[in-house]
Amino acid sequence: MKKAIVSVIGTDKKGIIAKVSGLLFDLGVNVEDISQTIMQKYFTMIMLVDLSEAKKEFDEICVELDKLGKEIGVDIRMQSEQIFTAMHRI
Repeated sequence: MKKAIVSVIGTDKKGIIAKVSGLLFDLGVNVEDISQTIMQKYFTMIMLVDLSEAKKEFDEICVELDKLGKEIGVDIRMQSEQIFTAMHRI
């Protein structure tokens, strides 16, 4: 099973979760876990996603997420779970 971490950061506004999760759904990406919070006026969200049934390759999904982020005014990044784990090891 291929997994990744998707992070979303930006100024809070309506529809961020719906648009990001909707795009992931359209791409065949399953959201397995999600954590989101609003810190003052800033929206932050981290998702653990399963890419095993994705309709596009990892890099293509990253491009789609980046494009959506620019459209809605947030920063969206995706990293493979293995790289994310290695970067955050103590």
